[in-house]
This record gives sequence, structure tokens and C-alpha cells, in this order.
Amino acid sequence: MSHDPEQPDLFAEKPRTPKKRSKKAAARPASPEPALEAPTVEDTDGVESGLPAHQIRGPFRDLVDTNFLDYAAYVIKDRAIPDIDDGLKPVQRRILHSLHEKDDGKFIKVANIVGYTMQYHPHGDASIADALIALVNKRYLIEGQGNFGNIFTGDAAAAPRYIECRLTELARKEMFNDALTECIPSYDGRNKEPVTLPCKLPLLLMLGAEGIAVGLSTRILPHNFIELLEAQIAVLRKKPFTLYPDFQQGGMMDVSEYDRGNGRVKVRAVIEVKDKDTLVIKEIPFGTTTDSLISSIEDAARKKKIKIRSISDFTAESIEIEVNLMQGQSAEKTIQSLYAFTACEIPLSSNLIVIQDRRPVAMTVDEVVRYSTKRLVILLEQELAYEKQKLLDELHRKTLVQIFIENRIYKDIEQCKTYEAVTQAVLDGVNKFRKKLRRDVTMEDVEMLLGVRIKRISLFDINKNRQELDDIVKALDEVNKNLGRLTQYAIAYLKGLIKTYKDAYPRRTQIEQFEAVELRALTANELSMRWDRENGYFGSQVDGEVVFKCSSLDKLIFVWDDGRYKLTTPQDKVFVDHNLLYAAIFDRDRVMTAVYVHQGVTYFKKFAFGGTIMNRDYSCTQDDSKIILFSDAPVEQVYVKYAPVKNLRIKQQVFDVKEHLVKGAKARGNQMTVKKIRAIATEQPRGWDTSDGSPKGAMLRD
Repeated sequence: MSHDPEQPDLFAEKPRTPKKRSKKAAARPASPEPALEAPTVEDTDGVESGLPAHQIRGPFRDLVDTNFLDYAAYVIKDRAIPDIDDGLKPVQRRILHSLHEKDDGKFIKVANIVGYTMQYHPHGDASIADALIALVNKRYLIEGQGNFGNIFTGDAAAAPRYIECRLTELARKEMFNDALTECIPSYDGRNKEPVTLPCKLPLLLMLGAEGIAVGLSTRILPHNFIELLEAQIAVLRKKPFTLYPDFQQGGMMDVSEYDRGNGRVKVRAVIEVKDKDTLVIKEIPFGTTTDSLISSIEDAARKKKIKIRSISDFTAESIEIEVNLMQGQSAEKTIQSLYAFTACEIPLSSNLIVIQDRRPVAMTVDEVVRYSTKRLVILLEQELAYEKQKLLDELHRKTLVQIFIENRIYKDIEQCKTYEAVTQAVLDGVNKFRKKLRRDVTMEDVEMLLGVRIKRISLFDINKNRQELDDIVKALDEVNKNLGRLTQYAIAYLKGLIKTYKDAYPRRTQIEQFEAVELRALTANELSMRWDRENGYFGSQVDGEVVFKCSSLDKLIFVWDDGRYKLTTPQDKVFVDHNLLYAAIFDRDRVMTAVYVHQGVTYFKKFAFGGTIMNRDYSCTQDDSKIILFSDAPVEQVYVKYAPVKNLRIKQQVFDVKEHLVKGAKARGNQMTVKKIRAIATEQPRGWDTSDGSPKGAMLRD
């Protein structure tokens, strides 16, 4: 993330201090009364700035800014965002550290661990208990005994005083090494806590994480443990790899929009057809529970998105939700509707932000895996180096003891009268055999030899000691060999983990390419729109004739006889008055035919509505007009009968309109006639005089 050098460093170890005022400015007396207008004050250098007081920096403003920046940095670094080194948030790290310190292989009351963790975590016990329960439910690091809730049903855990926990064998072996752990004082200075744990696991992607800090947030989706180990082997072998999320709840997942830890995935429930009238949900999407899923299905049923008779939850150790369909409903179509309108399918966004070197950094899954692999190699090398030093120290110690006893150097101290003489006698005695030793003899070595008991001297077994020395030498050779081939050693380590835990952590989420669900096709006949002409109401909950069926996703167009029209969504009941002329599903490109009268002149037009804003009044005619013909069907001819007038020679006419151009909704149209029209139709009406020799109608051009 970029950093503006002109701005204070949000993540600096030392907080920014408020800027001090000059002596000249500090000595200046304050104004006795505040001015009514925004006053101007001198800046910190004592120069008139000419700015309003609320824009001037001063001690209080600097204090507020500094405290806010300190708080923001604290929330980002020490609360909400996990560290890339061990993949943990501070509260998780402190919980695991507390469990490690108290670990004796037995279960411990959660309440005790919560209380112990509070020595390191300066926040409430509830947040610690919640974080511990979440770690137990992720299964990798902490083993629980008792009711820790249910991730499938959303049931809450029992109170911390009733449940117990302990470290798993995986955490015990791979998370801790006191010799390699860097510690710092706790928040009150009374204890020491680790900066990060020497974790050899790709824990950040194993557990996943969510956190909201000041100005940024992170959401890391969990991945499969075994696949992560295989990806690390690929990194060590310099081969390509691909990783996708994996969820404990199972389900199906479409990763077409997943961009290496960013972007999003779509997850679906696994739905099976039990029989023609029953569906069974066996797995649910990550982030949902059986309760939330059932609620979404019931809500969709109330809104008539799906048609079901009942829903039953038989979830126990595994998920089993039965959905009973109404008679005649298609099981396959209902499954598609469940994916479209309920939580049976949800999108999950991913935004991989981590703390690296005490600063927030945006990364990809590939970068995290490569970083974790590099850190693994470093930790393995440090462990080998530490083991080598221990073996060397043990070899040196055993060799010294052997020399001390075999050569009876302890006899040299019998005549010594002071402690200094004793230590010097031992030192001189063992230094005669310096060539057998791997390093110089120190005073600590002398103290160790003086601590050898007489009983051990009398029972000293030379052959056993030599065998132990040989074993140490062999172990040293193995350690040196591994230090010389760290990559192969790391691969062997990862393969050992895979062999041990492969059966315990299989992939649970299936990866599939989802077919797009056509929502309009599923809901095409969802609503029956009715028109109560007598009372002037229109909608799906109106008593009246069914005009058409539509989807709740459709848009409807209403046209009134004065030319006014409006675009709306389908409503349960809306007042449209008695002058409504036309209602239909909106199609911006559909060709409409209209004949209207304006100031005694009749006009004809073909038009399309085009782009229209929802719930805004428009007009397709001139002001103060009256539509006498309106149709959305193709029109080739218009039949007109004129009102009887004295000396009227042409009583009826046919207008050919097939070739007329389609115009915009605001166009005036073509003038048809100034005669008063008695009847007009697009088909030859009853009573039409076919023997009438009147000429065909002709319209005036615009």
C-alpha cells in the first residue's frame, strides 16, 4: 500500500506528537470575548493565517488527530487484521499461547483459559470466549469437549464454565517452539507474549479470516489443508499450482470469478430429489445456517417465488432439510427457483488484506502460499540449527563426564582447600584432553562436572556412554545432512503431514461451473395482473379480470386515454382511475399504434416508448388530446367511419398505414382528418359498406 511522505506515518512504532506552539504565540493573551463572526487566529508560528478558526490547526485539533491515528493503527495492527507470519489475529494468538502454557494433555475449562488469556488480551472475556469457540469449530488447532454450538444449525455454545478444550496434536507439534519465539511485554508489562508464533502451517488460508478495521477490511476464505500442503510442495519444486476455497459446510462452488484470493465465488446448497414431490437439502452454503436457509425459503414461498407445501428440518449430525412441493410442481424447476430466490445460492466476496512487517498489505493466495513456504523453510532451518546446537552441547557434556570419570579427575580436588582451587583443578584436569573436545571448557562446564553425583561415578558404564556418544554423532550427521538439503527436507516434512492428516481433512466443497439461472423464465407467470374496471384498480391482489401474467422482475407500462403514460413495477394494488386505456409488460422497442384527437384534428402515429424512467409521467400525445385508438399489435390498415354531417359525401375510409415510419414517443404524428370520427378500428368492423366507393384515406406529412 502506498504511503504519502507528507502525511503522518499511521503504522510507525512511535506515535506522532502534537505540534507545540511558539513561545510568542503561547504568551499572547486570549481574546476576552468570542467574536460573533468566524474569527481568524494566528498559526503556530505566530503569523496571521486569515482562515476561520475551525480550519486552523491547534493543540486540541492535533491531539484529536493523533489519538484517532493511534486508534486506527491499533485496530488495524492489533485487533482486526491477521498477521501473515502465523495467520492469526492477536486474540487468537493469545488464546493459543495461553493453552500452550497450560498444556498438560488434559482438557481445561474454557472459563479458565479465558481468564488466563485476559493477562495478555486487554479486552472483555466475551470476545475471548467467542474467538476460542470459533477456533474449536474450525477443528485444526483446538479440540473441544462439550457443547461448542453447531456451525450447521447456528446453535450457540454453552457457557464457558461448562465446556472444556485443549490443543490438538497438530497444534501441539507444529505451532510452538519456545526457543524460536520472540516475545514482548504484555499490555500491562507483567507478562511476556509472543509477537508471532513459529507456526509451520499455512494457517492464514487454512482458517480464513474476516475483519473490519478503520478504513479497510479483510475477508479471506478458508482453503483445504491438504491442498495447501500440496501447493507448498509445488512451490518448493518450482511448479505451478491452483488453489480454491473449501468450506466445512460443503456445498458446491463456482470459481469462475475467483481471482487468486480476490474477486468472488458463488456457493450453492446440495439439493437432491427424493421423489417427485420431495426435495432434500444435504449441504448448505458457507455463511448460512439451516435456520437462515429455511427462513429464506419460507420468505420466498410467501412472496410466491416458489410453490411448496411444507418444509421440515431433520438435521442432526448431518444436514437434512426436506422441502415438500405442491402437487404438479416440477422438482427441477423448483431447484432452480431455490437457487434463484433463496439462500441456497449466495455470492461470497474475497478481499485478502494481511499484516506484514506491521503494515497492512493486499496480497493474493499465490503470494501468501509462497511467503508461507519461504517462512516454513526458514523455521525448519532454525529448528535444525537449534537441534544441532543441542546435540553439540550434549556431545560436549557427555564427553566431559566421560573424561572426568575415566581419568579420575575428581581425585585432583581432594587436597584443594578453596572453591577456586577446586574449579581450577578440574579445569586443568579436563584441559589435558582438549583434543577430544569440540570446544573450550567453560566455567559452566566445570560447575556441571562438580555436580556429578558419587553414585553416578560408581555406576558409570563406559560402553553405554560410548554408545550414547555414537548416537549423538549419528544424529548430528543427519542434522547436518538436512541443513545441506533444506528444500528436500521441507518437501519430506510436508509429505509427512499429508500422509498423517489426508484422511482427516478431505475436500468438502465441490467445484462446478454453474449454469446461469434465468430468473424471468422461472417467474414468467408468477403474478396474475387483474383489472377492476368498475372501481379503477389494477394489481395482482385485485378482484377483476386477468389481463396478463408477469414476473415480479418485469416492468409494466400504463397508458391513459389523454396520452399520459408511466412505467412501474408490478404492484399488489394500485389506483389507475377509470381512464386507463392500456396496461402491459414493458418492451421499449415494441411498436405501438395510436390515433388521437387534438383540437378537432385527428392524428396517427407509430412509435416506440424507448428509454423511460420509472414512476415518472410522460405523454405520447399533444396536450389536451383524446386517444381513440391504441394498439400494440402490427397494424396495416385503419378503418374509419365518420360522424353523419349534412352534405357529407365520404362516410367511411380505409387508411393504409403499413409503410408508415416508426417515430419517437414525443412525435406529433401525421394528420389524418379534420372530420369528426364516429368509429375507428384496425380490422374491418361490422356494418362496413364494402360497396362504398370512397377513396382511400391520405395523411398529411409532418
